[in-house]
Amino acid sequence: MYVVVEGPIGVGKTSLARRLAARHSAELNLEVVEENPFLAKFYRQPDAYAFQVQAFFLLSRFKQLSALWQPGLYAGSVVSDYLFDKDFIFASMNLRDAEFALYEDLYSHLSPRLPTPDLVVYLRADTDELLRRIALRGRPFEQDMQAAYLADLTGRYDEYFRTYPHPHLIIDAAGIDFVNNPEHEQQILTRVDEALRAGQAAD
Repeated sequence: MYVVVEGPIGVGKTSLARRLAARHSAELNLEVVEENPFLAKFYRQPDAYAFQVQAFFLLSRFKQLSALWQPGLYAGSVVSDYLFDKDFIFASMNLRDAEFALYEDLYSHLSPRLPTPDLVVYLRADTDELLRRIALRGRPFEQDMQAAYLADLTGRYDEYFRTYPHPHLIIDAAGIDFVNNPEHEQQILTRVDEALRAGQAAD
């Protein structure tokens, strides 16, 4: 079983991925964010550091996901808090012209080498809710996040999943507190289990 939790910044991907991994006794694969040496600089000067930040994420995510599927390393279930394609979504926002063309070429060579998830859970929320959650988790480099940037990002995620051709489940995370409310947590976990069973039945 390979399940991915995806969605815009601050929506709760990692929190849900942890719960799903525990529920299914799966390997938890977490996105490397703070280790990107260009990220804080990018938030201060987006145009100057966009390519560096995207190239780092592209290669680090590819290496991380590739390692999970090396023969003999891990043969069980995996729950990840990011989809490899997210990198392309961000790059399409942040890069222009020759930089985006170069990025696109790199991405097109790497993406086909990775497996397709059995299920992607897309968590979404409105911009105000995302800003509230970002403020709560308190990462210093995220505190100047602009509402317009988050709105654009969410729109791109919505468009991506509107045509996503593989099994996926869309959950509106606004008003749902699966971190502190056990009833909400159980509701979401049950919905994911049902989506997984539906996908297996379709196979």
